[in-house]
Amino acid sequence: MSETGGKPPAGEQLARQVDEERRRALRALLMHPMLCAGGPWTTELRLVRMHAEYLRIWLQRHVGWTLVVDPEVARLRKTPARTDDPTRPAVDATSRLPFTRRRYVLLCLALAVLERSERQTTLGRLAERLAEFFQADSALGEAGLDFDLRTQDARRDLVHAVRLLLESRVLLRVQGEEQQFLSNRGDVLYTVNRAALASMLALRRPPSTVEDTGLDARLERIIEEPLPESQEERNRRIRVRLARQLLDDAVLYYSDLSAEEAAYLTSQRPHLVRPLEQATGLVSEVRAEGLALVDEGGELTDLGLPEEGTEGHLALLVAEHLAHHTRAAPGAVVPWAELRAYVALLIEEHGACWRKDARAPGADAHLTEETVTRLRALALLRETDEGVVPMPAIGRFALAHPAARDGELFPSSERTATPRRASRRTQ
Repeated sequence: MSETGGKPPAGEQLARQVDEERRRALRALLMHPMLCAGGPWTTELRLVRMHAEYLRIWLQRHVGWTLVVDPEVARLRKTPARTDDPTRPAVDATSRLPFTRRRYVLLCLALAVLERSERQTTLGRLAERLAEFFQADSALGEAGLDFDLRTQDARRDLVHAVRLLLESRVLLRVQGEEQQFLSNRGDVLYTVNRAALASMLALRRPPSTVEDTGLDARLERIIEEPLPESQEERNRRIRVRLARQLLDDAVLYYSDLSAEEAAYLTSQRPHLVRPLEQATGLVSEVRAEGLALVDEGGELTDLGLPEEGTEGHLALLVAEHLAHHTRAAPGAVVPWAELRAYVALLIEEHGACWRKDARAPGADAHLTEETVTRLRALALLRETDEGVVPMPAIGRFALAHPAARDGELFPSSERTATPRRASRRTQ
C-alpha cells in the first residue's frame, strides 16, 4: 500500500494479477490434467497458454511433471507418487459408478480403435471393432474377459468407457444419445478429437515394451523414471515424491515414510511446503503424526468431507463415531460387525431423509462398504481383516471432545458442526 493509504502501485497490482492467474491455471491443471479447447475450462486453458513457460518450469522443478501445451490441448503428464492406491478408480460421469476391469480394457481398446478410425465414427462401429478385438485375441478370454454385444452388461460397460472419452473430449458427440444405443433404439455419431486422443495416455514408456507380466510390475515400469546416481539426485527424487503426495493425497503420515524420507522432510519441510502453498493456494497443516495441504474452499478436490447427499452425511456420521472411538482407544480395531451395526442404527435414525434405497433390506452392508472406501480414500482409516483402524486425521470430526493434546493431528479446539474439510485431489 502507498503511504497515503490509497491503491497499491500499478506494478504491484499487475504482479498480484499475474500470481492469481498462474494459481488459477495451476489449480485447473491439478484438477483436470487435460484441458481441451471448446470445453468447460476455456478460460483456464487460455491462462495455461498465457503462463505456459512459468508453469512448465514450476511443475518440472517441484513435482517432476511435464506440461505439454498446443493450440488445442494442455496436457499435464502426472506421475503418481504410488501406484498401489485402489481408491482412485475412473468413475462414470452419469451413474458415478467406478470402472470395472472390463471397462478399463474397453477404454484402452477404444483408444486403439479410434487411432485407426476416420475423422467421424459411430458408437455401433466402435462396438463392432471392439468385438473383433476380443474374437481375435485369445489372451483376453484366457484372462476372463469377454465382450458380447447381445448382453446389456457389455453394452453398458462400453457406454461407460465412451462417456469418459466424451468427458475428456476425445470424442465429440454430433448426433444421437448413448441411451439409444444401450436400449437398441439407435446409434450415436461422434467426431474424433485427434489432439485429445494423442494426449490421452501419460506414460514414460509404451506398454508394449514392458516384459513384466504382473499388473503391479507393469504399472511401475510404464511410469518408471531414471534412477538417481548421486546424493543430490536422490534428495531430489525424495522431494518430488513427497510433493506429489502432498498435492494429490488428503494426508501424508510420517509413519508411511521411509527413514530417509522422514529425515529429509524433517530438515527441509519449509522449503518443500512453502512453494506448494504459494503456487496453489492450499494451506498446510502440520502435526505430530503428519502433514496435509488443505483446500479450504473445496474447489480443488475430487473427494471431500463433509459433502451433501446420503453418502456424504453417512460418511460424516461414521467419521464422528470413529473419531470418538480412537480417542478412547488409539490404534484399536473397530470390528466389521460393530461398524455395520452402527451404520444400521444410523439408517434407522436418518433413513427417512436419505435416498430410498438406503432403507432397502441389506443396505447397511453396501453402505458400510461405500463409507469405508470413502474414508479410506481420505486417509481417515485403514482396513484390516478384522475391521477398520481410525487414523489420526479423523480426530477433526469429533464434534465434542476435551481440549486437544499437544501434537494431535487436525483436532478442533471447540465444539463445531462444520469440521475442517478433508479433501483429496485427482490423479
